[in-house]
Amino acid sequence: MQEVLEFKGISKYFPGVKALDDVSFKAYGGEVLAFLGENGAGKSTLLKILNGDYQPTSGEYIINGEQKHFSSPHEAIEDGISVIYQERQILLELTVAENIYLGRMPAKRFGVIDTKKANADAKRIIEDFGLPIRPDTKVKDMSIAYQQMVEIMKAYSRENLKVICFDEPTASLSDAEIEALFKVIRKLRSEGKIIIYVSHRMNEIQEIADKVAIFKDGKYVDTVDARETPEAQMIKMMVGRDLGDIYKELDRNTSIGEPLLEVQGVSSDYVKENSFVLHRGEVLGFSGLVGAGRTELMRAIIGADKLKSGEIYLEGKRIENHSPHEAQKNGIVLVPEDRKLQGILANLSVAENINISMLDANSNKFGIMNSKKEAEVAKKGIADFNIKTPSPSKKIVELSGGNQQKCIVARWISTNPKVLIMDEPTKGIDVGAKAEFYQMICDFAKQGMGVILISSEMPEVMGLSDRIVVMRGKKIVGETSREEATEDKLLSMGMLGR
Repeated sequence: MQEVLEFKGISKYFPGVKALDDVSFKAYGGEVLAFLGENGAGKSTLLKILNGDYQPTSGEYIINGEQKHFSSPHEAIEDGISVIYQERQILLELTVAENIYLGRMPAKRFGVIDTKKANADAKRIIEDFGLPIRPDTKVKDMSIAYQQMVEIMKAYSRENLKVICFDEPTASLSDAEIEALFKVIRKLRSEGKIIIYVSHRMNEIQEIADKVAIFKDGKYVDTVDARETPEAQMIKMMVGRDLGDIYKELDRNTSIGEPLLEVQGVSSDYVKENSFVLHRGEVLGFSGLVGAGRTELMRAIIGADKLKSGEIYLEGKRIENHSPHEAQKNGIVLVPEDRKLQGILANLSVAENINISMLDANSNKFGIMNSKKEAEVAKKGIADFNIKTPSPSKKIVELSGGNQQKCIVARWISTNPKVLIMDEPTKGIDVGAKAEFYQMICDFAKQGMGVILISSEMPEVMGLSDRIVVMRGKKIVGETSREEATEDKLLSMGMLGR
């Protein structure tokens, strides 16, 4: 009998926010159903209701004709529902087998754990998945992709697995690792499991999904065929408008000024000697394969990593950044790639996250904070960057990924920087929100800032940048203008150094 998961009239309200509004549709076993929608459309909220993290305000979910209600993720797992999140839920110090059978390790007489049997059972699952790993290997010694595979095998090891959900699973994976993940998903599909796949990457959705459930503003729009429905049509359904050519419609800065930041022979333990110039009002793109050294070069510039050699000049004056805080004082700030680990302060509010860079400016000589100043900074940041939050006191983790990113940008813009470095700023952000970020970057340049953009998305770095610098092997190997840039040219420089 084919497995069937039905959502029936699901609504979820938070204070001031209607996250889901009367959502009803079905998912079937033996199919990969992708969830597509802008940040805040309700995709992750629906998964959290399914696995018992949240309780619906109204509505129900039904599995194979039986109404379900899970008050915790543990209850959902026991009933065959597993959600694999982007942030891995495994214990790094334990082995593969110990993670797979965590909380249910086989035991001998008198309750002694049978490690040998756990390893043997795990080995059979590993062989089923065709993975080149050992059951006794500590998870911390494995790649991110294989750590994720351990989570999937943990879910798979439960005989009653019915539904497995993937929430942005490929954000930190290479192309080869993504293909390994897709191989496992296809295996699960062939065994009749219900598979839900949440992603903003259209090419992935069209490759791995059979059908696409589209969401907009907390409402379910429709389910369409993944391969027969044009990408532009799906985007229009989720955004509510035709985005057209995002890059052609940007209002760019047309008056790039004099040199603003000059980097001369900068090296660290992680990058070789590198030199480049950033002009006032310019968007300077940095392209290159993963591991080329783009992030590491920026860390050296802001003082996060110690310089081994080189000099940095800002507005013609030599500066020394021994820490990111010192770089901020000098007018250089970095919006980091890893929003969750290096960007947001998860336990703090939106207002506190925006103000964290202004502690010195917003306090007196005794260190007492001026709450009125803090409120003004937060209010301005929320308004200027159109941050969707019911209140400045809302915890930042309760916002969508795009709105969290806006809070981080608002934090650093509040310091009035001269140079803004943005490392993969649209990672994990939907198509509609990306258009907003792109114009935001152009506006910063129009205001006279120098913007450094690191992006692994070729169309993004070519569409936004005035010039593009390419790195390979921890060193700058080439440069091109936007007008002369092509994907072939950037790839050739990034892979071959020419």
